[in-house]
Amino acid sequence: MKTNTLKTIFTPIRAFILGLAISSSSVLAQTLPLPQNLIAFNSAQGEQLLIQSQSRQDYWHLSVQFVTQNNQAFCGVASSVMVLNALGINAPSAPEYAPYRVFTQSNFFSNEKTRQVVSPEVVSRRGMTLNQLGGLLASYNAKVRVYHASDTNLAEFRRLTVQNLKQPGNFVITNYLRKAIGQETGGHISPIAAYNERTDRFLILDVSRYKYPPVWVKAADLWRAMATVDSDSRKTRGFVFVSKN
Repeated sequence: MKTNTLKTIFTPIRAFILGLAISSSSVLAQTLPLPQNLIAFNSAQGEQLLIQSQSRQDYWHLSVQFVTQNNQAFCGVASSVMVLNALGINAPSAPEYAPYRVFTQSNFFSNEKTRQVVSPEVVSRRGMTLNQLGGLLASYNAKVRVYHASDTNLAEFRRLTVQNLKQPGNFVITNYLRKAIGQETGGHISPIAAYNERTDRFLILDVSRYKYPPVWVKAADLWRAMATVDSDSRKTRGFVFVSKN
Protein backbone atom coordinates (compact mmCIF):
# COMPACT_ATOMS: atom_id res chain seq x y z
CA MET A 1 0.00 0.00 0.00
CA LYS A 2 1.36 3.44 -0.90
CA THR A 3 2.36 5.89 1.80
CA ASN A 4 -0.23 8.45 0.66
CA THR A 5 -2.99 5.84 1.01
CA LEU A 6 -1.84 4.98 4.53
CA LYS A 7 -1.92 8.65 5.46
CA THR A 8 -5.47 8.93 4.10
CA ILE A 9 -6.60 6.03 6.30
CA PHE A 10 -4.76 6.98 9.48
CA THR A 11 -5.33 10.76 9.47
CA PRO A 12 -9.00 10.53 10.63
CA ILE A 13 -7.98 8.10 13.38
CA ARG A 14 -5.16 10.38 14.54
CA ALA A 15 -7.50 13.37 14.48
CA PHE A 16 -10.11 11.52 16.55
CA ILE A 17 -7.52 10.44 19.13
CA LEU A 18 -6.12 13.98 19.29
CA GLY A 19 -9.61 15.37 19.78
CA LEU A 20 -10.21 13.01 22.69
CA ALA A 21 -6.89 13.99 24.27
CA ILE A 22 -7.65 17.71 23.91
CA SER A 23 -11.12 17.32 25.43
CA SER A 24 -9.53 15.50 28.37
CA SER A 25 -6.56 17.82 28.82
CA SER A 26 -7.82 19.49 31.99
CA VAL A 27 -8.25 16.19 33.81
CA LEU A 28 -4.97 14.77 32.50
CA ALA A 29 -2.87 17.70 33.67
CA GLN A 30 -2.02 16.35 37.14
CA THR A 31 -2.04 12.58 36.60
CA LEU A 32 0.32 10.31 38.51
CA PRO A 33 3.39 8.86 36.77
CA LEU A 34 2.87 5.44 35.17
CA PRO A 35 5.03 2.39 35.90
CA GLN A 36 7.14 1.14 33.00
CA ASN A 37 4.89 -1.88 32.37
CA LEU A 38 2.01 0.39 31.28
CA ILE A 39 1.76 2.50 28.11
CA ALA A 40 -0.16 5.77 28.27
CA PHE A 41 -2.80 6.10 25.58
CA ASN A 42 -1.98 9.79 25.19
CA SER A 43 1.54 8.96 23.95
CA ALA A 44 2.95 8.33 20.48
CA GLN A 45 3.31 4.63 21.27
CA GLY A 46 -0.19 4.45 22.73
CA GLU A 47 -1.63 6.02 19.61
CA GLN A 48 0.17 3.55 17.36
CA LEU A 49 -1.15 0.60 19.36
CA LEU A 50 -4.71 1.68 18.58
CA ILE A 51 -3.96 2.27 14.90
CA GLN A 52 -2.41 -1.20 14.65
CA SER A 53 -5.23 -2.89 16.58
CA GLN A 54 -7.59 -5.27 14.79
CA SER A 55 -9.95 -5.40 17.80
CA ARG A 56 -11.10 -1.85 18.48
CA GLN A 57 -14.81 -1.78 17.61
CA ASP A 58 -15.72 -0.74 21.16
CA TYR A 59 -13.30 2.17 21.28
CA TRP A 60 -15.22 4.36 18.84
CA HIS A 61 -18.50 4.03 20.75
CA LEU A 62 -17.02 4.32 24.25
CA SER A 63 -14.80 7.30 23.45
CA VAL A 64 -17.85 9.35 22.48
CA GLN A 65 -19.32 8.64 25.94
CA PHE A 66 -16.07 8.94 27.92
CA VAL A 67 -16.64 10.49 31.36
CA THR A 68 -14.64 11.07 34.52
CA GLN A 69 -16.03 9.55 37.72
CA ASN A 70 -17.70 12.16 39.94
CA ASN A 71 -15.94 11.02 43.09
CA GLN A 72 -13.24 8.52 44.00
CA ALA A 73 -15.74 5.71 44.64
CA PHE A 74 -17.89 6.12 41.51
CA CYS A 75 -15.68 4.25 39.02
CA GLY A 76 -18.36 1.59 38.58
CA VAL A 77 -21.08 4.20 38.13
CA ALA A 78 -19.07 6.15 35.54
CA SER A 79 -18.24 2.94 33.66
CA SER A 80 -21.90 1.88 33.66
CA VAL A 81 -23.04 5.29 32.40
CA MET A 82 -20.56 5.11 29.52
CA VAL A 83 -21.65 1.63 28.48
CA LEU A 84 -25.41 2.19 28.83
CA ASN A 85 -25.21 5.36 26.75
CA ALA A 86 -23.05 3.61 24.16
CA LEU A 87 -25.67 0.84 23.91
CA GLY A 88 -28.48 3.36 23.45
CA ILE A 89 -30.53 1.90 26.30
CA ASN A 90 -33.53 3.99 27.39
CA ALA A 91 -32.25 6.49 29.94
CA PRO A 92 -33.99 8.18 32.87
CA SER A 93 -34.76 11.87 32.67
CA ALA A 94 -31.90 14.29 33.19
CA PRO A 95 -33.35 17.68 34.22
CA GLU A 96 -30.19 19.54 33.26
CA TYR A 97 -30.53 18.27 29.67
CA ALA A 98 -34.35 18.29 29.30
CA PRO A 99 -36.06 17.36 27.08
CA TYR A 100 -33.18 14.99 26.17
CA ARG A 101 -32.66 11.80 28.12
CA VAL A 102 -29.20 10.47 28.89
CA PHE A 103 -27.53 8.42 31.61
CA THR A 104 -25.52 10.55 34.02
CA GLN A 105 -23.85 9.78 37.32
CA SER A 106 -26.51 11.97 38.95
CA ASN A 107 -29.55 10.08 37.63
CA PHE A 108 -28.07 6.56 37.56
CA PHE A 109 -29.68 5.65 40.89
CA SER A 110 -33.07 7.18 40.04
CA ASN A 111 -34.34 3.70 39.13
CA GLU A 112 -35.83 1.92 42.17
CA LYS A 113 -34.54 -1.45 40.90
CA THR A 114 -31.05 0.02 40.85
CA ARG A 115 -31.28 1.18 44.46
CA GLN A 116 -32.38 -2.32 45.48
CA VAL A 117 -29.05 -3.70 44.24
CA VAL A 118 -26.97 -1.22 46.24
CA SER A 119 -27.62 2.35 47.36
CA PRO A 120 -25.65 5.37 46.11
CA GLU A 121 -24.75 6.14 49.72
CA VAL A 122 -23.03 2.76 50.09
CA VAL A 123 -21.29 3.10 46.73
CA SER A 124 -20.05 6.58 47.66
CA ARG A 125 -18.38 5.12 50.77
CA ARG A 126 -17.20 1.70 49.58
CA GLY A 127 -17.49 1.49 45.81
CA MET A 128 -19.11 -1.67 44.43
CA THR A 129 -18.34 -5.35 43.95
CA LEU A 130 -18.27 -7.19 40.63
CA ASN A 131 -21.68 -8.78 41.27
CA GLN A 132 -23.16 -5.43 42.26
CA LEU A 133 -21.85 -3.95 39.03
CA GLY A 134 -23.61 -6.69 37.08
CA GLY A 135 -26.81 -6.21 39.06
CA LEU A 136 -26.84 -2.46 38.54
CA LEU A 137 -26.45 -2.83 34.78
CA ALA A 138 -29.15 -5.53 34.68
CA SER A 139 -31.53 -3.21 36.56
CA TYR A 140 -31.75 -1.22 33.32
CA ASN A 141 -32.72 -4.32 31.35
CA ALA A 142 -29.26 -4.82 29.89
CA LYS A 143 -28.06 -8.32 29.13
CA VAL A 144 -25.20 -9.00 31.55
CA ARG A 145 -22.69 -11.82 32.03
CA VAL A 146 -20.44 -11.66 35.08
CA TYR A 147 -17.12 -13.55 35.07
CA HIS A 148 -15.15 -13.95 38.28
CA ALA A 149 -11.48 -14.60 37.55
CA SER A 150 -11.59 -17.73 39.71
CA ASP A 151 -14.20 -19.23 37.36
CA THR A 152 -12.18 -18.75 34.18
CA ASN A 153 -8.54 -18.36 33.05
CA LEU A 154 -6.25 -16.01 31.12
CA ALA A 155 -6.70 -17.76 27.77
CA GLU A 156 -10.50 -17.72 28.02
CA PHE A 157 -10.55 -14.10 29.18
CA ARG A 158 -8.38 -13.08 26.24
CA ARG A 159 -10.40 -15.09 23.71
CA LEU A 160 -13.82 -13.90 24.90
CA THR A 161 -12.79 -10.27 25.31
CA VAL A 162 -11.05 -10.00 21.94
CA GLN A 163 -14.11 -11.52 20.30
CA ASN A 164 -16.29 -8.95 22.07
CA LEU A 165 -14.05 -6.06 21.02
CA LYS A 166 -14.43 -7.05 17.37
CA GLN A 167 -18.23 -6.94 17.50
CA PRO A 168 -20.61 -3.97 17.69
CA GLY A 169 -23.30 -3.69 20.33
CA ASN A 170 -21.53 -5.25 23.33
CA PHE A 171 -18.96 -4.04 25.82
CA VAL A 172 -16.53 -5.26 28.48
CA ILE A 173 -15.97 -3.71 31.91
CA THR A 174 -13.04 -4.87 34.03
CA ASN A 175 -12.77 -4.92 37.83
CA TYR A 176 -9.12 -5.14 38.92
CA LEU A 177 -6.68 -4.25 41.70
CA ARG A 178 -4.62 -1.21 40.74
CA LYS A 179 -1.64 -2.23 42.87
CA ALA A 180 -1.27 -5.45 40.88
CA ILE A 181 -0.44 -3.48 37.71
CA GLY A 182 1.80 -1.00 39.51
CA GLN A 183 -0.69 1.81 40.10
CA GLU A 184 -2.05 3.33 43.30
CA THR A 185 -3.68 1.41 44.94
CA GLY A 186 -7.09 -0.28 45.57
CA GLY A 187 -9.81 -1.93 43.48
CA HIS A 188 -10.97 -0.14 40.34
CA ILE A 189 -13.53 -0.48 37.53
CA SER A 190 -13.27 0.80 33.94
CA PRO A 191 -14.26 -0.29 30.42
CA ILE A 192 -11.91 -2.12 28.05
CA ALA A 193 -11.88 -0.46 24.63
CA ALA A 194 -9.38 -2.28 22.39
CA TYR A 195 -6.78 -5.04 22.07
CA ASN A 196 -3.44 -4.90 20.28
CA GLU A 197 -2.58 -8.33 18.89
CA ARG A 198 1.14 -7.71 18.35
CA THR A 199 1.84 -6.68 21.96
CA ASP A 200 -0.96 -8.66 23.69
CA ARG A 201 -2.22 -5.52 25.42
CA PHE A 202 -5.69 -4.28 26.30
CA LEU A 203 -6.66 -0.60 26.37
CA ILE A 204 -8.39 0.40 29.61
CA LEU A 205 -10.35 3.65 29.33
CA ASP A 206 -9.67 4.66 32.93
CA VAL A 207 -12.59 6.72 34.24
CA SER A 208 -10.47 8.32 37.01
CA ARG A 209 -8.85 10.66 34.50
CA TYR A 210 -7.74 13.04 37.27
CA LYS A 211 -5.43 10.23 38.46
CA TYR A 212 -4.27 8.21 35.44
CA PRO A 213 -4.69 8.41 31.67
CA PRO A 214 -6.15 5.48 29.72
CA VAL A 215 -3.47 2.79 29.54
CA TRP A 216 -2.40 -0.22 27.49
CA VAL A 217 -1.78 -3.13 29.86
CA LYS A 218 -0.45 -6.63 29.15
CA ALA A 219 -3.24 -9.23 29.14
CA ALA A 220 -1.38 -11.38 31.69
CA ASP A 221 -0.89 -8.39 34.02
CA LEU A 222 -4.56 -7.41 33.82
CA TRP A 223 -5.56 -11.01 34.44
CA ARG A 224 -3.46 -11.18 37.61
CA ALA A 225 -5.02 -7.90 38.76
CA MET A 226 -8.52 -9.34 38.25
CA ALA A 227 -7.59 -12.60 40.01
CA THR A 228 -7.19 -10.73 43.33
CA VAL A 229 -9.78 -11.08 46.08
CA ASP A 230 -12.21 -8.24 46.83
CA SER A 231 -12.38 -7.88 50.62
CA ASP A 232 -16.07 -6.88 50.50
CA SER A 233 -17.34 -9.82 48.45
CA ARG A 234 -14.56 -12.24 49.42
CA LYS A 235 -14.56 -13.31 45.80
CA THR A 236 -12.11 -12.60 43.02
CA ARG A 237 -12.57 -9.59 40.83
CA GLY A 238 -13.14 -10.15 37.11
CA PHE A 239 -14.99 -8.74 34.13
CA VAL A 240 -18.53 -8.12 32.89
CA PHE A 241 -19.99 -8.39 29.39
CA VAL A 242 -22.88 -6.01 28.66
CA SER A 243 -25.23 -5.81 25.67
CA LYS A 244 -28.84 -4.95 24.90
CA ASN A 245 -31.34 -7.49 26.22
